[in-house]
Amino acid sequence: MQSLSPELSTKLEEAVERMPAFPKSVQMILEVSRNLSCTPKDIIEIIEKDPVMTIKVLKVINSAYFSLPYKINSLDRAVVYIGINTIKNLALSLATIGILPARNNAGFDMDEYLQHSLVAAGIARQLATRYAAGDIDPMDCYIAALLHDFGKVVFAQFMPEEFSKALKLSEKTGRPLHETEEEIIGVNHAMVGAMLAKRWNFSNELIDCVGNHHSMPVAENLMAECLHVADIIAKNITAPKTPKRTVSDPNWKAKRLGFTIDRVSALLGDLTPFVNEAKIFLQASYL
Repeated sequence: MQSLSPELSTKLEEAVERMPAFPKSVQMILEVSRNLSCTPKDIIEIIEKDPVMTIKVLKVINSAYFSLPYKINSLDRAVVYIGINTIKNLALSLATIGILPARNNAGFDMDEYLQHSLVAAGIARQLATRYAAGDIDPMDCYIAALLHDFGKVVFAQFMPEEFSKALKLSEKTGRPLHETEEEIIGVNHAMVGAMLAKRWNFSNELIDCVGNHHSMPVAENLMAECLHVADIIAKNITAPKTPKRTVSDPNWKAKRLGFTIDRVSALLGDLTPFVNEAKIFLQASYL
């Protein structure tokens, strides 16, 4: 972790503290899910104790996102049609959207941010399922990717002037945003995202992945590899107007995946469904 001036450190800590708390119901879902004896009923009972979350989940389930032939009026019935893992993903994604501010003064595009995060989460989960089955929970990779850029939200909300300058400098020069953030603000969004993940009591592994997602993992770390690769692939397909993201060493291979990032992207095949699903989900969640 880079060294920060006392003034900047205090400012960041205050900004992170002012962010809304992550919903307790979702935290409980994640905690209970780690118990091997956990049942779908255990998860449903937690969600149902949060009426707002229950309504949001059922609304999306009954939207065009799933296009089910019948209206679903209960989470118990929803499990039969879409499965408990999908319901967990929905709860987490909706909770994340619910935390975001409606507007910001930095000119930061929240819809584009959300689309990238959802696409990266879907790709990270797919990579974990395909290349690390049995060694890591794909849900963990989904969470890490969904939250990896949340530091940008902190900047947009509580340091809008500085963040706006970093955004404009990145757009003007074509340099990665995390580099212009370091130049303008003195720290990048990955580190701030890690501070927020720590406040939200996520695992140390997830905190480390969020804080270092712009770095190539030097040791075998399945979640870090899936997140790093998914972030770059997602950026390249959700932000076509920005320079294509690459790694400093184009021959770098993820140790577990065994391929370069370009090769992994090619092996995933048509990535359009990831983008389309993210767009439809966002439309459904805003209804």
